[in-house]
Amino acid sequence: MSEIIASAAIRGARSIVERADKEYSDALPRWGAAQAVGFPNTAYYLPIIYAILGLQINTLGDIAPVLEHCKRLLPPPENDAASSYGIPQALDAGMAALFAEEIIETLRYMITPSFYTKTESPTDANLWLGAADDVILRRRGVEFVDGSAPGFATILGAAPSKDIAAAIAAELQRRNLYIFMCGEDHGISFSEQLRQEDIQVGWPSRLVPFGPDISSVVFAIGFAVRVAMSLGGIKPGDAKANMLYNKERVFAFAMPLGEVTDEWYANAAGAINFGFPIIADSLIPEILASDAGGNDIVVSNVPHDKIVARALDARGLKINVTTIPIPVAYGPAYEGERIRGDDIYLECGGGRTQMVEWCTSRQMDEVDDGKIEVIGPELSDISAGTKLPLAIVVEVAGRQMQEDYEPILERQIHHLINYAHGIMHLGQRDIAWLRVGKQAAEKGFAIRHLGVILHAKLHQDFERIVDKLQVKIYTDNDHVQRITALARAVYAVRDPRIDSMTDETTDTYYSCTLCQSFAPSHVCIVSPERAGLCGSYNWMDCKASHEINPNGPNQPVRKGELIDPRLGQWQGVNAFIMKASRGNISSYNSYSIIADPATACGCMECIAAILPLCNGIMTVNRDFTGMTPSGMKFTTLASTIGGGSSTPGFIGHSKYNIAQRKYLSAEGGIVRLVWMPKMLKDEIRERFNARAAEIGIPDLLERIADESIGITEEEILPFLTDKAHPALTMESIM
Repeated sequence: MSEIIASAAIRGARSIVERADKEYSDALPRWGAAQAVGFPNTAYYLPIIYAILGLQINTLGDIAPVLEHCKRLLPPPENDAASSYGIPQALDAGMAALFAEEIIETLRYMITPSFYTKTESPTDANLWLGAADDVILRRRGVEFVDGSAPGFATILGAAPSKDIAAAIAAELQRRNLYIFMCGEDHGISFSEQLRQEDIQVGWPSRLVPFGPDISSVVFAIGFAVRVAMSLGGIKPGDAKANMLYNKERVFAFAMPLGEVTDEWYANAAGAINFGFPIIADSLIPEILASDAGGNDIVVSNVPHDKIVARALDARGLKINVTTIPIPVAYGPAYEGERIRGDDIYLECGGGRTQMVEWCTSRQMDEVDDGKIEVIGPELSDISAGTKLPLAIVVEVAGRQMQEDYEPILERQIHHLINYAHGIMHLGQRDIAWLRVGKQAAEKGFAIRHLGVILHAKLHQDFERIVDKLQVKIYTDNDHVQRITALARAVYAVRDPRIDSMTDETTDTYYSCTLCQSFAPSHVCIVSPERAGLCGSYNWMDCKASHEINPNGPNQPVRKGELIDPRLGQWQGVNAFIMKASRGNISSYNSYSIIADPATACGCMECIAAILPLCNGIMTVNRDFTGMTPSGMKFTTLASTIGGGSSTPGFIGHSKYNIAQRKYLSAEGGIVRLVWMPKMLKDEIRERFNARAAEIGIPDLLERIADESIGITEEEILPFLTDKAHPALTMESIM
């Protein structure tokens, strides 16, 4: 490593450690060693310290040994000659800087609790989000798993001007990357420059303003190490494995913009430990592949119009950018965009008007490929703030097209439309909701462009089955009502298809190994009565996915000889799991939470856990942030069972799975459910009640406790007793 870089990194690290030591010394007598510390709603304590050292920082007193460790990582001050510093010393100093900055940031949370919003998006009064909680981590982590987010860029400082900042951000978004923003350059931050350009920042837009100080870079690297622990199954304290995982699987890089200070050099050295290269716009010493013997480590003096491409080259990221002939930017980075209030030009659905989406197959001679019709008012025919009904009908023809593929294509409408900058789409089928922003309208976006998007992307993503495709878009009420009635009749035929199938009468199940990019030993087996734990795939989806992409993550799995009908274990499934997990998992039981339950990756919608005192099972969904009767929040539960492990007493599952017949049937199924959050109850109520009526307990949901009753077993047991919950009279679950 360049001696200049090493010397600067060590000076910067020493300064950061001294700052942390002083702030800690000031805080300790005021707050006391027993004062709780940490980042809000996370099971990973101070995540870099936890990942590398394996130490759980719960209180102020826990910080002292970490500070001592930081001091030991720094070269002695008397060895101040630049020539005495090399790669090992600089990398150690970089790690010391990261540990110290986590201490600085946790003290900030304690001393100034309102400094960060602790939300997904900034408020009018506060731009800074701070550390991502575990709900955000798992929701966004799925995008790193499925490839819609190939990596992230950490931007330090600010661009020379706000228009250059906007151009860099747009280019990174166009490449579908997340952009983590930290620090300032001469009092200006990249995040503030984007806000000045009226660019929406926050997790939904993938432009994440962590904080104004250089120390907030630990929120970016902390996110990466948490991905390794939560999705990759890397154990806390296994420093080598965590750093190697990040180098090989989390494609990130740092982009300092502006003057590179000693403290920035220290953070750069910290990032290099994890395999994250540094690409700067200023003139600093370089460490290129020819010098490093591998990939570029530090690249400098890169022009702003080339800096994104150069960063991707240095990190070895190859990204195909989709070009759609519409007048606004397009890509997954815009999927979480929100359009509100005065920014709305057109609104359809969402309870304001009727909106419906329907994909149907036609004969080849019935489809004129590329034909897009708008029947009713166009955007140019209305004024800002107008509400219209909307029906989008996608008609597909193909030699390989089947009726079973229709819902697969139909579900793509949501995110494909959402990828357009300035367009917001929520829901699907006959409860969809669309908003077009004023900026999109000003750039020339029209309703017909919805059809342009769907034609281009469905052809591109499903070329094997889509030969011809046309789109009809209706914006007048009579046509929309007619299409809604037709679509609902089709939904009513589609929906019972999967529910009428059983595991016993189906010889072939399907795998899903999509998450193996982050959890190499995880294998999901999807059967008719056991949907994928992420909620994205049921058996029919996997079947169609395999037929569309025979080499994809959904492979047919012949059940083979039945080993145990109660637990749900088959010889053929075991053989597939053994091979697909690379020998890490030899078998699991599809229907049990106790006996060798299925593995979990980190993408699960819900987690179930046994409650011995209540002789039952609780389940909690990812969006519920409160405590549960298991004594753990969702975040802690997820860190316990994620990463591709099988954990008796716990299991990940989808919301849809709860009302399926084989849901934990080895232990009694839904009759064992004694607690779940009220929000989850409300979401699954209709399907759950139908299943409960089927087993002869139509009021079962009302006998299940929620957080309003209690969050400990002792609190909910009297309620269960009063309601005569059937789990209390069943055989012992243990």
